[in-house]
Amino acid sequence: MSIPQSFIQELLSRVDVVDVVGRYVQLKKGGANFMGLCPFHGEKSPSFSVSPSKQFYHCFGCGKNGNAIGFLMDHAGMGFVEAVQDLAQSVGLAVPQDDASPQERERAAAARQKQATLTDVLEKAGESWRKQLRASPRAVAYLKGRGVSGQIAKRYGLGYAPEGWRNLASVFPEYDSPLLHESGLVIVGEEDGKRYDRFRDRIMFPIRNVKGECIGFGGRVLGDEKPKYLNSPETPVFHKGRELYGLFEARTAIREAGYALVTEGYMDVVALAQLGFGNAVATLGTACTSEHVHKLFRFTDQVVFSFDGDAAGRRAARKALDGALPYASDTRAIKFLFLPAEHDPDSFIRAHGPEAFARHVGDAMPLSRFLVEAASEGCDLGLAEGRAHMATNARALWTALPDGALKRQLLAELAQLAQLDARDLADLWSHSAPPVPTRTPAPGHEPAPWEHGAPPAFAGNFPPRTAGGPSQGSRGTWKNRGAKAWAPPYQGPRPSPVSRADQAARLLLSHMAFLEELTHDDHDALSAQPAPHGPLFAWLEQEWHEHGPQPWAVLRESLRGQGCESLAAQLMSGPHAQPEGDLQEIRRELRGVLNRMRMDRIKQQETEAVAALRTDPTAAQRLRALQAQRLELEALARKAS
Repeated sequence: MSIPQSFIQELLSRVDVVDVVGRYVQLKKGGANFMGLCPFHGEKSPSFSVSPSKQFYHCFGCGKNGNAIGFLMDHAGMGFVEAVQDLAQSVGLAVPQDDASPQERERAAAARQKQATLTDVLEKAGESWRKQLRASPRAVAYLKGRGVSGQIAKRYGLGYAPEGWRNLASVFPEYDSPLLHESGLVIVGEEDGKRYDRFRDRIMFPIRNVKGECIGFGGRVLGDEKPKYLNSPETPVFHKGRELYGLFEARTAIREAGYALVTEGYMDVVALAQLGFGNAVATLGTACTSEHVHKLFRFTDQVVFSFDGDAAGRRAARKALDGALPYASDTRAIKFLFLPAEHDPDSFIRAHGPEAFARHVGDAMPLSRFLVEAASEGCDLGLAEGRAHMATNARALWTALPDGALKRQLLAELAQLAQLDARDLADLWSHSAPPVPTRTPAPGHEPAPWEHGAPPAFAGNFPPRTAGGPSQGSRGTWKNRGAKAWAPPYQGPRPSPVSRADQAARLLLSHMAFLEELTHDDHDALSAQPAPHGPLFAWLEQEWHEHGPQPWAVLRESLRGQGCESLAAQLMSGPHAQPEGDLQEIRRELRGVLNRMRMDRIKQQETEAVAALRTDPTAAQRLRALQAQRLELEALARKAS
């Protein structure tokens, strides 16, 4: 879906960033701007400023800044298109689609209307169940018995679906409406067509999307009846494999704590919030998927999976490992917390206290260690056969990791366990191609070679063995091999682009996956570039949000008719236009370029802050924050050089 830049500008001129931010942050007038506590980091005194004249927000503490679209993406975790659609709906605009036919636009509009209608129906049911909770001493006693306060019940919107087959008939006069069935609130008998409520005599947990809209429910019995938990079915607005319970409520706590805690049940989330861990979320009766993990990484760079210590918990953790591997980059941390078999998070905290639970979280098992344990499960590493079995198990897990330092370190560790040289193990894997787990690529995304079962590209790129080098069966490590043998062939100096913006554009157009690793400050520095570079970076980020990483050949076709087409085509023409070679070297080159671009931008902002010292009382604080950022970047540059 391609949204014209002209519409984006019109949309930003119609919405008020103060209203958008005010949905999530309590703002107070302070001079020409509005001030509040920053939602992106913990603070006690407000340093978060929203300017109605500039339609811009900025935190002087952590440096976060942007417009209304950026705020919804950063704080609410929306994608670019989702944020645009949300804002457009709020001001009564229809989002145009340059590449859609009239029929497709009509179908998309009908689908959006249906989704809005279904969420309205679900909200109405949730409101009714919240009233029923207050009127049910038995349901209130159950929640109090689980240690849930009225404040937490209100925060999560808990309710109670009373006994009886058709209680919702008093809420919805048109009980025969198809919407009640489509939303999952009512079941229609296949044989007799009779209707009855899906949820009866259960504590109700509303499931909200990142915008806070009710999209489904989970219900728990008050006793020991089966099934203990009952979820809404799949509907046009609810997909279990994509949503996480409690994420909407946990967003701020996740940022303050620095990590997201993934649990297995609704009550775990609510009980943990009651006891000080408001950063907990839960999967919805299904295994943790790659989509779950990707969604969490919109809010944090660290995820801790918490599972029961029994066999079922280990199986759940193993499935979560599969979902997490594609996102285990060098800049992220993924851990696995295993509690004693007799405990879940709720019972553990009540038995041992929040401090003990926090220590367990800190000592959680890193993904690298769990991967090795998963590969070694059932293998006797004291036997050659057991080590060979372990290496076979490890191949699919290791292949799913993104290329980087972590992946290469794990290759060395797995090779050591298999009593093989790392290069021998890579050669072995490159010549055998068993089926490997794949994840469904985003629309328009060309799968990487290993997603088709082929070996990872660098596995076969080791330098050829020399006559005097180790034989196929010899053992050793990378460390004891000659540095000369490992040097990539010299291809001559890479021509320097005309400007830093040119260089960054070439690197990102050639290796779009690097966008996943950029910080918000990096994105801000790119989008702040003057035309034509700024629109090109904005377009590239939009494509990444919509379709994921794409090769240059696909991007070239998508660029046709775009205002930035000529710049991109010019930059990517010529024999040296598309950087090749070691990914780590290219990644370091991009990091250096981005840091210099950020320093240039900060220096410009410092000049503006100095000029505003006489008229703006916040300018001095802004100047100090900018100087601290610049000094930090300069220190990083010196260290890198």
